[in-house]
Amino acid sequence: MFVRICSAAIAAFVFASVLVGGSAQAQVKGQVQAQLQPMPLRSLFRVPDPRGEFVRLCAPHMVGRWAHPETVCGCLHDYAAATVEDTDLREALLRGISETGVPTIETDWVPLSKQSEIGPTFTKIAKPTLQCMFEPSTNQ
Repeated sequence: MFVRICSAAIAAFVFASVLVGGSAQAQVKGQVQAQLQPMPLRSLFRVPDPRGEFVRLCAPHMVGRWAHPETVCGCLHDYAAATVEDTDLREALLRGISETGVPTIETDWVPLSKQSEIGPTFTKIAKPTLQCMFEPSTNQ
């Protein structure tokens, strides 16, 4: 008799587990399907905007200095990107501006072979930098 009661209890437990487990599994499956909704292809390949990120990092350094810090930072970015052809020097210059708010290139930011080009790079961007800071375009 004891064996029948235990067998019935085990069978009831297994049956209840299957029902509850199946229900829970169905809920989890529904949640997973809800989480895996198709996304627009364009959002999967969203590339960060390097200019926007630069302006976001640069602007706080300009807030106390200029009336339109975003305009000044955008102008500095555009001139540096257009004027400095060498990738290493351009990236170092943009890093310096975004970190300090002024054109800066640390020697350890560029390869040793290009460190002699830092001075000429500053000469090349001097006039555009002054124009960005003191004659910023108001139509941006």
